[in-house]
Amino acid sequence: MVVGDQSDKGLIVRRTYGGVPLMRPSNTDLHINGTKSTERNIAENSEQEQYRNDHVRSHDFASQAKSSKPNVSDVGFEASEKTKQMRPGILPRPSSIGRRLSFIDDEELRPEISHPEKAGTVSWSELPNKGQLAILTLARLSEPLTQTSLQAYMFYQLKSFGPSLPDSTIASQAGILQGSFTAAQFFTAVLWGRAADSDWGGRKKVILIGLAGTCLSCVGFGFSRSFLQAACFRVMGGALNGNVGVMRTMISEIIKEKKYQSRAFLLLPMCFNIGVIIGPVLGGLLADPVGSYPSFFGDESIFGGKTGVWWMKHWPYALPNLVSAVFLFSAAGGVIFGLEETLDSLQDKPDPGLRTGRFVASLLRRLFKRTTHRYTAIQTQELSPISYSSGIESYDLESSPTNRSHTAPTDRITPHRKLKLPFRQIWTRNVLFTLLCHAILALHVGTFNNLWFIFLSTPRFNPSAPIPPSHTDQALPWSFTGGLGMPPRSIGAVLACLGLIGITLQLAVYPTVNTKLGTLRSYRYFLVAFPLAYCLAPYLAVVPSSTLPPSQASGFRVYSAIAGVLFVQVLARTFALPAAIILMNNCTPHPSVLGTVHGISHSVSSASRTVGPMLGGWLYGQGLKAGVVGGVWWALAGVASLGWVASGWIYEGSGHEIWLEGEKDEERNR
Repeated sequence: MVVGDQSDKGLIVRRTYGGVPLMRPSNTDLHINGTKSTERNIAENSEQEQYRNDHVRSHDFASQAKSSKPNVSDVGFEASEKTKQMRPGILPRPSSIGRRLSFIDDEELRPEISHPEKAGTVSWSELPNKGQLAILTLARLSEPLTQTSLQAYMFYQLKSFGPSLPDSTIASQAGILQGSFTAAQFFTAVLWGRAADSDWGGRKKVILIGLAGTCLSCVGFGFSRSFLQAACFRVMGGALNGNVGVMRTMISEIIKEKKYQSRAFLLLPMCFNIGVIIGPVLGGLLADPVGSYPSFFGDESIFGGKTGVWWMKHWPYALPNLVSAVFLFSAAGGVIFGLEETLDSLQDKPDPGLRTGRFVASLLRRLFKRTTHRYTAIQTQELSPISYSSGIESYDLESSPTNRSHTAPTDRITPHRKLKLPFRQIWTRNVLFTLLCHAILALHVGTFNNLWFIFLSTPRFNPSAPIPPSHTDQALPWSFTGGLGMPPRSIGAVLACLGLIGITLQLAVYPTVNTKLGTLRSYRYFLVAFPLAYCLAPYLAVVPSSTLPPSQASGFRVYSAIAGVLFVQVLARTFALPAAIILMNNCTPHPSVLGTVHGISHSVSSASRTVGPMLGGWLYGQGLKAGVVGGVWWALAGVASLGWVASGWIYEGSGHEIWLEGEKDEERNR
């Protein structure tokens, strides 16, 4: 007879023979109390194995069992290839019951032998806690999707605030808008990191506040009517958002084994690239719907009637921001109902949102569940520990992990409250140099992201109407100006191309190469590609086009050159950004300040991404005025070169380099 129970941990199967219940527990739940002599154990298990080989697949199993009555009560496991010494069985042989036969398949008798870790690439399917990682990925994806959506039309939205302003002023304003968000993050990121490490805050609460703040900021930015209003909403969004550092902390707490880190920490840069693919396309397609789709939203249109859709005419860039707000709201819902708190001191506290989410999930499972087996459910009482005792020996067989939740509250073990490293001891030499490298990387990558869409939007050099008027001719290799003159739709397509290249490299190239090189070497090797990409970028303005100015640059040669520059820059970014996150995570001197260190790194990164776009936008505008548009790009290449030099001063830490009093003794006692 076979009975079973299906739970979250899998199917627990019990078999009975002659009325005696037999259970095969998992190896982790197997506890054996009592001893037997080695000679007797070997003899009995040898007799058992011989019997099983002769009779286990016999059609007349019951009759043979009665006649031979072998002793198989002690089901043994092979412990060594050489000695063949058998370990004590999981079932007793009480005299009151007599000798019974447990019909257990060979596969079930085979123990789980721990092998050394095999070197090689870890696949995505091997990552643990995929559900929690998926929720974090959704939450992270919504933010770059929102930010990159702005880039497709920001230049033109700023133009709508002041149509008479020159392009150099618009470029400076775009840099200020980009920098205002990160400037606010610089002042609040450490505070959010400390809040995430505190008992009154926690990781989940901080992430929810960040998503809500970004959502409100996004809606307000879309309905802004002036540059000052737009800047205020950007500052508000940055001040309330410290999610990047907290998400990195949660990933490091969910994925503790280093062999999985290269995959797990790749998720955040992958989210950025996916956001770069989707965001600019949405922004380019939805910006100024009245002007882009007059037959649908304009005067005498399908949805607009005689006068068109009023709010779309009054706020032409509100629609893409409303769509972004929907993504952020959905991500917040996923966090509320599905994300588990990873801070040790808060894990045993009730979470109404998580409880509600699990209740709804269980209802949906029951609604759509289809029975595919004929096992009958075991009562909870039957799953309690089984013990047989005699005058000689005693065995204790624990229930499965699923049923431990049914134990009394007094059995719950209160988690040990860990000591915290003082804030002044965080600043080790490796932490400082890793922060320096992180700051330089964020500086030039953030500046490139800002300059790239401005460069694509800048009108092309037109000899018949040159800007500046004194610059009448392009003189390579230094004295040339202008951009590519692309409209929002084309900018969205080019920015999506950037994300598409990135996601392809991350999935196809990064895992294999990173496994062979290691985190630190891949970080150092690919930093060299950044200066090359920045040196080549301004020359896109002089690539022969199939169209004449002032039309946008177009043609096979233009798009091939764009793809080449993007490939070099994205290749470097694909390896450098995940490696920088891992190095930052592992340089943490003590696990108790992990959230704080990530908050500090986020704050430093925000400072760099504030200074970079602001200064870069101003230098870009000055280059347009002077007729040397490549000046800011070549300065950026110099900054990237300094970052490569600084990478020689860091090493990959262990994440626990400072041991507090009593920690080593506690570690040895585990």
